[in-house]
Amino acid sequence: MNAVAQPSALQVRAQDFLARYEGLKDRLPGDAAVRTAAAAAFARTGLPGPREEAWRYTSLRPLAEIGFREPLGPLADCAALLAGLPAIEGPRLVFVDGRFRADLSAVPSHVTVRTGTPAFGTLARLDEKLVTLNTMLAEDGATIDVAEGIDAGTLLLISLGSGSHSHPVAFHPRHALHLSPGASMTLIEIAMGAGTYLHNPVTSITVDAAATLTHLRIQNESPDAFHLSTVYADVGARGTYDSFALTLGGRLARMEVHAHLHGEKAAAHLNAAQLLGGNQHADFTTVVAHDAPATASRQTVKNVLTGHARGVFQGKIEVARVAQKTDGYQMNQALLLSPDAEIDSKPQLEIYADDVKCSHGATVGDLDPDQLFYLRSRGVAQAEARSILVRAFLSEALDPIVHEEARAAMETAITAWWERQSV
Repeated sequence: MNAVAQPSALQVRAQDFLARYEGLKDRLPGDAAVRTAAAAAFARTGLPGPREEAWRYTSLRPLAEIGFREPLGPLADCAALLAGLPAIEGPRLVFVDGRFRADLSAVPSHVTVRTGTPAFGTLARLDEKLVTLNTMLAEDGATIDVAEGIDAGTLLLISLGSGSHSHPVAFHPRHALHLSPGASMTLIEIAMGAGTYLHNPVTSITVDAAATLTHLRIQNESPDAFHLSTVYADVGARGTYDSFALTLGGRLARMEVHAHLHGEKAAAHLNAAQLLGGNQHADFTTVVAHDAPATASRQTVKNVLTGHARGVFQGKIEVARVAQKTDGYQMNQALLLSPDAEIDSKPQLEIYADDVKCSHGATVGDLDPDQLFYLRSRGVAQAEARSILVRAFLSEALDPIVHEEARAAMETAITAWWERQSV
């Protein structure tokens, strides 16, 4: 008699998420038909597994071993978490456990902001499993519109995991941002929290002709949290999507960015830094599709890894036949400060045009012993010498950040992270 195959941990967790949807579907806001399609797709495909090429280096098994429930309500006292936020002035939208908190927010008056109903739009993207999960279970999110020619200044989008629940919780905010022609904005996203939770946000961004979005992200989640974010950026002619993501927190984190350059002379900058210690695992995955002539993309990703940490970079540049004069560049560099740390780097170029300039590269190493010796010989203590060299390594990634308060916040967060590793 043949033994009955037992479901894997990923399959069990996928069934749990489907059961949650069945219990919530009658009161979830937004397009019910889109959710039904997402649930059907998720029932077929489940969570991504290690046999999938895009998830070859990142296993969701640690997440699958935890049973998540929906948050009880956005009523938690977040005073301690709010006190730890970076000192950045400006209007802000605050989400606690995935739900908008008007009492903690300061909604800008010069842009249109809607909350309460997830904005699925045309980006259901049911081919991406985590996006499918988000589409199925999203309860809230921000929809932001910037009118033509408006300089909207700075807007903070803050997500807090309250840690106020007796059980692990999962939340799946769905955000959308549209910049009309000639508009500009700096969006600063900050993710922090306490306790064990899954934060699975999806953000769709549309940058119209000659518009510019500067998108800065600080991911400093709880050490026991899971951060799995997906961003889609559509960029029109002469538009610019300029982003930088700093990963510091979370037990397991993955930031995935899909940039589509569909207008002539559109540009995307997808820079990042991952600073990991202990048993942390973080993955920065990007896909840049050049689908118009004279488009440009730049990616510089820095990794500093200590302890048993593992970093992943997967960067793919796709150049369509029509995208002549494309200029694409990506570089991944890693400092391994422990013999047990690990980096997996997978740069890719897929080029169908014949008049392009595309390149990629990767470097892995420890701190330069000659530079350490030079600093030590001039009286600099060992810990301070290492700190100086790590900061110098990260400076290239931080240099393009012109928003002074955001850069100061990132430098402060990096200093705090380094001090924790040095204890």
